[in-house]
Amino acid sequence: MTETAMEIKRRERIVQQEQQEQALEERIPRPVGYRLLILLPDVDEAYESGIAKAESTKHEERVLAPIGAVIDMGKQAYKDKDRFPTGPWCKVGDHVMFRANTGTRFRVDGREFRLMNDDSIEAVVDNPSAITRA
Repeated sequence: MTETAMEIKRRERIVQQEQQEQALEERIPRPVGYRLLILLPDVDEAYESGIAKAESTKHEERVLAPIGAVIDMGKQAYKDKDRFPTGPWCKVGDHVMFRANTGTRFRVDGREFRLMNDDSIEAVVDNPSAITRA
């Protein structure tokens, strides 16, 4: 069966997106030792009312974000049985809460990440959209 022009474009777009995601993954540092790699949520460009946020406001929201998603862990994360006798506090895929200035902040392709120690996690969050900074 012959693909239509629209199907070909769609398939090409999917391949291109997969290549971009792979390239992004290759640029993101891998955590070593007992460190976790956390992806911070994107900051909204405007308030719910539609009013645009100032750059300083968006910067403050990024810097002080208390929630992120665990996307990778170093091989020694949570392996210390004396410090973590009940096992890991979180796993890859969890949304977690941490202190606002915790970890090493960096950006890759406009996305903000943090590398932080395994014991910097303060809570696992089931619904990250329900949490705001006080």
